[in-house]
Amino acid sequence: MARADLLLDLVEAERRGDRDRFRILVEAVIAEERANQHHLVADRLSDLITTTGQGLVRDDRAAAIRDLVHEVIPSRRLEDLELAPVPRRVVTELVEEQKRAELLRSYGIEPRNRILLSGPPGNGKTSVAEAIASELMLPFYVVRYEGVMSSFLGETAARLDNAFEFVRSRRCVLFFDELDTIAKERSDEHETGEIKRVVSTLLLQIDKLPAHVLLVGATNHSELLDRAAWRRFQIRAELEPPSRAEATRFLERLEARLGGELGFAPRTLADKLSGASYSDLEEFALDVRRRAVLELPESNIRRIVQERLEHRRGQAAR
Repeated sequence: MARADLLLDLVEAERRGDRDRFRILVEAVIAEERANQHHLVADRLSDLITTTGQGLVRDDRAAAIRDLVHEVIPSRRLEDLELAPVPRRVVTELVEEQKRAELLRSYGIEPRNRILLSGPPGNGKTSVAEAIASELMLPFYVVRYEGVMSSFLGETAARLDNAFEFVRSRRCVLFFDELDTIAKERSDEHETGEIKRVVSTLLLQIDKLPAHVLLVGATNHSELLDRAAWRRFQIRAELEPPSRAEATRFLERLEARLGGELGFAPRTLADKLSGASYSDLEEFALDVRRRAVLELPESNIRRIVQERLEHRRGQAAR
């Protein structure tokens, strides 16, 4: 059964003739019914609010949505991630707000539901998005740009509308990786009018997004984002490459997870891999362990590590 406060707000919105508010509240009811495994009720409500007004149901969304958003099973937890104090605090607070949303609402406050992750590639933006979904035990949907973006005038904005319509009636995490792909600065004279229309559509849809949908955007180039898009996110976290101490802790965790040494003490290896991203560190460790296993029973971890370090130095010198 939907929450009493939702039902009261629903009746009040209908009494005032506030159709936009009414739709948002119905979408919240649908999300709750889906969370409670009441799929028949949720599907029926969804059909009722996605009609054109002439009694005709829109095209089957399930078939189209597969091209627009891709559901991923999260594989990360927050406790598995090595994060700097500030990003860890803001992400943890976001998760807590979502988990304790009822308490906040009892005081007339909605939990925050939009976070922008920025920083160089390989430092955990996708992992953080997955971890948020995992901590909240929510479906994790990733926007597929190859499905959303179209060369036909107006088609991209329409597909973006469809993707948002799909998630609005589901309690979930929606992830836009490389957000600058679709939310570029509109004042850039080199951008076409079509891109500007797409950005305007994106901003409108973000504004209409209900609190039960958690939007996570990620970008390697925050300076390319439209300023209005940047402001739409209530929380912004910068994920930087690991410091020496963070790299050391991460390598220690990798050793434990992979079940074997990495040839050097984690602190020494962190120094030798100075400047590497978290992704680089993980790939390096996996490469070493992979080679060590294949060379059993005579594998020499230290030699393998030194070979990989020399190869890395050679690539950096190019």
